Amino acid sequence: MAVLLLPLLLLLAALWFWALPLLSGTWRSRPGWFVWTALLLLLCAVPVYLAGSLAGASLDPEEACHRAGQEYDRAYRRAHFTEYTRWFPLHDKCHAGYDLVPAWVNPVLVALPVLALLALAWAARLTLARRRSRKQGTLMHEKGTS
Repeated sequence: MAVLLLPLLLLLAALWFWALPLLSGTWRSRPGWFVWTALLLLLCAVPVYLAGSLAGASLDPEEACHRAGQEYDRAYRRAHFTEYTRWFPLHDKCHAGYDLVPAWVNPVLVALPVLALLALAWAARLTLARRRSRKQGTLMHEKGTS
């Protein structure tokens, strides 16, 4: 029980500290917030990938197709063997017209890393802007005291 409770508490604490800048309105100027957002987005991709790869999870794909109310086309599966053994995009088709992997999985698996990259790029932009403003501030201070 403690093994399950500890990660849940850590996740809730991380979400709380991630949400604090949202509530206070300071998230726009914090590069660290965008880095944590990117990390959370990438972590969210893990259960999405698991949901897609375990869709119709069964050692017998024919049984999974029948449970989904679809016919199983053995010839189609043999002809498209590489399609359902790839890492990405995820597919587990019963026949040409039905995929056991939900339609939302592959677009979300693309969108989450793209959003994470955008968040990291914005964090880098904020960091560079801070450095420039500090550097200009010290140059102005040096010129004023000379």
